[in-house]
Amino acid sequence: MVIWEDLRSWQFWKAVLAEGLGTLIFVGVVLGASCPSRGSVPGITPDPLQPALAGGLVVVALVQVLGEVSGAQTNPALTLALLCAGRLDLLRGAAFILAQSTGAILASSIFYLALPQTAVVQLVTRVSSGSHAGQALGMEFFSTFQLILTVFAVTNQQQQRDTGGLGSLAMGFSVTAGTLAAGTFSGGSMNPARSLGPAVVTGIWDHHWVYWMGPTLGAILAGLSIEFLFSSGASQKKLVVCGTCRDVEMVEAANMSHSSISTATQHLPPRPQSHPKPEHN
Repeated sequence: MVIWEDLRSWQFWKAVLAEGLGTLIFVGVVLGASCPSRGSVPGITPDPLQPALAGGLVVVALVQVLGEVSGAQTNPALTLALLCAGRLDLLRGAAFILAQSTGAILASSIFYLALPQTAVVQLVTRVSSGSHAGQALGMEFFSTFQLILTVFAVTNQQQQRDTGGLGSLAMGFSVTAGTLAAGTFSGGSMNPARSLGPAVVTGIWDHHWVYWMGPTLGAILAGLSIEFLFSSGASQKKLVVCGTCRDVEMVEAANMSHSSISTATQHLPPRPQSHPKPEHN
């Protein structure tokens, strides 16, 4: 069976390990940037620009370092979007999400042991006092939507042509922009693992469902939008096939072969026109 072959493959476990390590690094960097400085007033969080820039910069680095190993997803919402779009199989999706959650909890545990209790509490993503859960849910949805839209679009462009490091920069900018946009309402998580880790180690679960539902719905909608509407390979036939749980790759191959035939036909030299010879009496 294919499942057993994957479980015996070192490439599979290397990708799982990369997701755990990548998420540990991402969450650790974001939590470190969110820590209150020494001598600061208790209850006063750092400037929102700090975790926003830190998250964007570390994403650029992780994509360059781990992108070829596992895709450097480091986000359960992105993994679920790839799963729904047919770009990831169920076994890898489940293993990646488990590894991402474990990495986030380990990173949060390090800060839990290193910081005083009053500082650790500030690392939990919570709905701001001036907002309610509905607003936080909407902003998490919107911020994650634009992030995953960027990730899917960049991935498609990288498959078609070599974009160098511009793709990872676009992803990093998108993380920073989303964090700044949603920070006032929800803390700008856009990543269920980033919210899960501090919640587990502190036991604070206030409105935790917001940080799973919002990013997950936004990510899935963004992924499907690129896959079936905006990508160069999008087609109505592909959408119908996905809805009937058939093999999407077969349709993609058929579309590619059809487009290549059409392109080849367009570049064929024109056939010479035959003119009737004049009859001489």
